Amino acid sequence: MSLMEPTALLDLVQYQQEAIVSSTIIKRKEGSVTLFAFAEGQALSEHTAPFDALVQILDGQMEITVGDNLHLVFAGQGIILPATIPHALKAIADAKMLLTMIRSSE
Repeated sequence: MSLMEPTALLDLVQYQQEAIVSSTIIKRKEGSVTLFAFAEGQALSEHTAPFDALVQILDGQMEITVGDNLHLVFAGQGIILPATIPHALKAIADAKMLLTMIRSSE
């Protein structure tokens, strides 16, 4: 996938009933940028990652748990998922998000 021209990110990944769909935009050893479309009710169970990540909600809304804190995150908002801290995500309504993962210890 190439975004060498201005592109509507929302159009690059489509909702599928009862599914999570993803599309990688950039993948390098230093990090990645991935678009996700979550059908309402779809979730990623609690897990950890070795590096920091930034989640930006592009459409809809999600419940995002970071450690012991539950957050409602709406379109236009973002949240950092710190390295090694457990986190989980659940779509409260159909939701699209952009995940930026930075693979660096500093």
